[in-house]
Amino acid sequence: MDYRIEEHADGYILFTIQRNDKRNAINFEVMNGLEEAIRRAKHSEMKCLVITGTGNQAFCSGGDLSVFHTLHTREEAYPMLSKMANLLYALLTFPKPTVALMNGTAVGGGCELAVACDFRLARKGIRAGFVQGRQAITTGWGGGAILAEKLSFASSMKLLMEANIVSADVLAEIGFITELYEDDPRRALDSFLDKMLTTNGNVLMAYKNIWINKWQATQLRERIEEEVKHCSILWESEEHHQYVANFLKKK
Repeated sequence: MDYRIEEHADGYILFTIQRNDKRNAINFEVMNGLEEAIRRAKHSEMKCLVITGTGNQAFCSGGDLSVFHTLHTREEAYPMLSKMANLLYALLTFPKPTVALMNGTAVGGGCELAVACDFRLARKGIRAGFVQGRQAITTGWGGGAILAEKLSFASSMKLLMEANIVSADVLAEIGFITELYEDDPRRALDSFLDKMLTTNGNVLMAYKNIWINKWQATQLRERIEEEVKHCSILWESEEHHQYVANFLKKK
């Protein structure tokens, strides 16, 4: 199975992408697993949902182009983009705290997955970036709109428009990464959640609801939908197809 869902006695559910050989890239099975994890965590007594990847090389390398290369037109790409955008919006507006435990590199859609979480813990020395611009597309899962909600105008615009891979230290300085850790990721996670998980669960949800109400009032869901549509249009461009072809040749 390409994912694992675990309930921890400390009070959180851990969703792990198990595709180390693919740098934990997202395919349809991982999408279905994330949907299951969100549903299970929402209806359980657990106070938090944590997302990570297996191994120590990659948190998530975005969408698996070896799977999605068969999507050529905007009509073919839109359902995949929309499905993942719906999942990330569900993650963003999840009523309990969420954490991206970034055990390794995050690029493209991996950064979109991370930014949809409330907190991002990252191992020192990793790199991450919204590299979609190099692929002649935009963020297509809603990550651009979500990033604009969480970072300053200049920082979010720079990350998206330069499409570079950036060091964890820089990402921490601009607020994309919440906290850096050096050693065992699970130990870092437990340390980060230690005080939060002692707080009453209804209190945690009440505070999370402050931001959920804000995002609903500012029509973030509609802005994400526009982002999905723009990406689907660019998806069918010759420039994007050429990038995918070159990428697959290297594989």
